[in-house]
Amino acid sequence: MAMKVKKQPVHGEDSAKSELIRRFKANPAVFIGTVIVLIIVIIAFVFVPAIVPNISGFGVDYTFGYYDKTPISYRPGNYFALVYEQLVQNNQGTYSEETAAYINLQIWLNAFQSTVVHTGILHEMEKAGYEPSKELVDREVAWAFQVNGRFDVASYRQLSNSRKIALWREAQEQIITEAYERDQYEVLKPTGEEDFVVGMAAGQRRFEGVAYNLADYPETELSAYAAQNFALFKRIHFSRITINAGEREARQIFASVKDGAMSFEDAARNQSQDTYAERGGDMGVQMAYEMASIISDEAEREKVLALGRGELSDLINTGENWVFFRAEEDSVAADTGDASQMEKIRSYVLLFERGRMVNYFVRLAEELRAMSGDGGSFDNAVEEAGLKKFSFGPLAINYGNLPFLPRLEAVEGFTETVLSNFAVTDSFWRVAFSTPLGTVSEPVELGDQVLVLLPLEAEPAESPEEDAENIRLSFQYFFYEASNNIQSFFTQSPKLKDQFWETYSRYLMN
Repeated sequence: MAMKVKKQPVHGEDSAKSELIRRFKANPAVFIGTVIVLIIVIIAFVFVPAIVPNISGFGVDYTFGYYDKTPISYRPGNYFALVYEQLVQNNQGTYSEETAAYINLQIWLNAFQSTVVHTGILHEMEKAGYEPSKELVDREVAWAFQVNGRFDVASYRQLSNSRKIALWREAQEQIITEAYERDQYEVLKPTGEEDFVVGMAAGQRRFEGVAYNLADYPETELSAYAAQNFALFKRIHFSRITINAGEREARQIFASVKDGAMSFEDAARNQSQDTYAERGGDMGVQMAYEMASIISDEAEREKVLALGRGELSDLINTGENWVFFRAEEDSVAADTGDASQMEKIRSYVLLFERGRMVNYFVRLAEELRAMSGDGGSFDNAVEEAGLKKFSFGPLAINYGNLPFLPRLEAVEGFTETVLSNFAVTDSFWRVAFSTPLGTVSEPVELGDQVLVLLPLEAEPAESPEEDAENIRLSFQYFFYEASNNIQSFFTQSPKLKDQFWETYSRYLMN
């Protein structure tokens, strides 16, 4: 039942007014002075603290930004201040004349970022509709007043009402943030995954194998490809003029060269804007496929490639500038006996026809595999093929080279040239651990190599239970760290209006 407010008699208000009038008439100067002092006291001690946060200077607003319109401010007794004071205490004894400014900056920045995360979590949990029960918060507050296992009523009653409210709110926010962090950890660590990870490390294997390198693709194959694709590798000696101006100026220069009013070489030196200008436009000898990076339009490019000795191309708009060419010689076929030309052909095939190289070595790998089967020996097949065998292991299934499983760098026989790319190559892991022990695997492409593996049984671990426990602990720690790595989520959120540097440099920088 609601309590009713008793109505005060009117004569009480009249008597109070009469007393004020009597005092004013008795001594007007003292009365007015007393009233003025009272007003100043009220403004100074009631209204100002409520309006302006203050730590060391009167009227200074230590607001370092806003998270979703909530101010991130330093005020005595608030979360920001508590974190700041704790950091100051933690850094006592670390200050020196040289480091004081830097440490002070780091303390303020860390306190700011902690407050951003704290505020962000509270917002997220409020949005999710989470609110701890009153009983739960009461129990959390009570823990701070435990003496010999009992609640110290006297100590609690000595606190002011404002401090009791502040304690209750601090406990409530702590419960909320702990619930958020706990949920993050549980979401990132699905049930049963820990046992699964331990199982990944249990079936370790040793391997022997050979590697076919794409760089060893034979020149006979390159020569055959070049002969089949004559048009790609024919060679033409070109000169070029590039004009970085409007169409009108470009056509004037082109017309003056075409009509003979200006020589091609003079126009290149005086009007062209590219790296060939100083050489009178001479580009040197180009293979046909190299012109694709200069002229993207295929029809225009074919016209240029069809030029005979001394012929001038049309003026071509490349989208970035205007160009035209002169053929210095008729086109000729690529010379597959020239090492530098063969290197260009190899680069083209590796870049644009990589599958041709891979298929070639896969065929060789399948032949090796066949020689090793049907009672054959892997060692004999490797020797007959003139290959060099490698070995490594024991290896656990560790896709992605995760830190809570045996690391790949620690695997005996690990070499950068052979195994550097397989950590995130799912085909490698599938072949390596699905192929029956003692059986030569199907070929697997790995970077610029094609591998053939022979999986062997690894020696049993000396202390499998201890190894499993270490993996469990590492796994738990890994996901605990991941679940706590939430600072960037809030400090990089578009909801954050960051004014840290502005406020710090204005009020706190020495």
